[in-house]
Amino acid sequence: MSGPTEAARQSGASGPHGAAELPSATVTSYNLETRDEDGFVGDKASRKAFLEHLDALRAHLKRKGDDPLAGDTAVLGKKELDALLKEGNAAEAALVLSAVENFAQSLAFVIRRFARLKTWAPIERIVVGGGFRDSRIGELAIARAAIILSTEGRAIDLIPVSHHPDEAGLVGSAHLAPKWIFEGYDSIVAVDIGGSNIRAGIVELRQKKAKDLAKARVWRSELWRHADEEPSRDDMIRRLGRMLKNAIATAQEEGFRVAPFIGIGCPGLIEPDGSIERGAQNLPGNWESSRFNLVEAVRERVPRIGDHETEIILHNDAVIQGLSELPAMQDVAHWGVLTIGTGLGNASFQNRAKPKKSAKRSGKG
Repeated sequence: MSGPTEAARQSGASGPHGAAELPSATVTSYNLETRDEDGFVGDKASRKAFLEHLDALRAHLKRKGDDPLAGDTAVLGKKELDALLKEGNAAEAALVLSAVENFAQSLAFVIRRFARLKTWAPIERIVVGGGFRDSRIGELAIARAAIILSTEGRAIDLIPVSHHPDEAGLVGSAHLAPKWIFEGYDSIVAVDIGGSNIRAGIVELRQKKAKDLAKARVWRSELWRHADEEPSRDDMIRRLGRMLKNAIATAQEEGFRVAPFIGIGCPGLIEPDGSIERGAQNLPGNWESSRFNLVEAVRERVPRIGDHETEIILHNDAVIQGLSELPAMQDVAHWGVLTIGTGLGNASFQNRAKPKKSAKRSGKG
């Protein structure tokens, strides 16, 4: 594999980034910014929205002197909320459950609004990922929203992403390119860029166990919480370059045959040439500048892997997290993904192959 020539890059030739047509599925939409009278609909189902529900309940209880919690709602993390649910007294657990119920109602509302859109109307199953899913409160909110939609007669299967959300954003990169490209290799390099973290690692393809990559998994990854350090955009790229080189070197030392391929998930609307049109405002610095190209910035730092030039494919992070579930979505024709984090990521897909009949997946976390 080899990347575009220097002449092609200088000419501004288009590339495969942010593509709608992928090897096994069509991306029918992503990064939708649906609005209503209150603003972006997706904001109603973000982690911030959950905390706002909890804060509103606490404000009501405080007026009566009955708030069972102490401190600021904003500092409560997933672990603390899960602990209140599991180990708190009855009033504390009931308060968190009430917030879960209100958030589930909001999530169901958002799904109803998305279902009005042409690309989402035929969807049969929605996978929910993102950091919020990696908690008991997140799992309960997803399951409760599924019950709400089911009692309304909506034929939508709502399930949590099966991989750990941190790993789903890496595993999905294995579905960005045709499988024949990886012949002779057993692993690829993947990157997941978010508003708070960057994760880079090696995805073990395990094609001998499953040709459809259903058994692909993260072998090893490194997490950098850049939000704690407030770096510039260029600092982030330099640190990412070091992370990638370390990951590749470690994998090769362990005997992995690493493909000359890097899959990158990043927030925003991705242009074919690897630039970002919009939606990356939560990242430090200006990632949407006409003078910045994420693909070329990474290629400059990792020009070769082994004996070959590095091929890089960039796509939206929600698309890639959704692709991690592709092997399990073969019994439906249309499906989507929602990622609950700082905001609400979204993408919808149509499979190329005819649906294969199988048992309906459980929504249990």
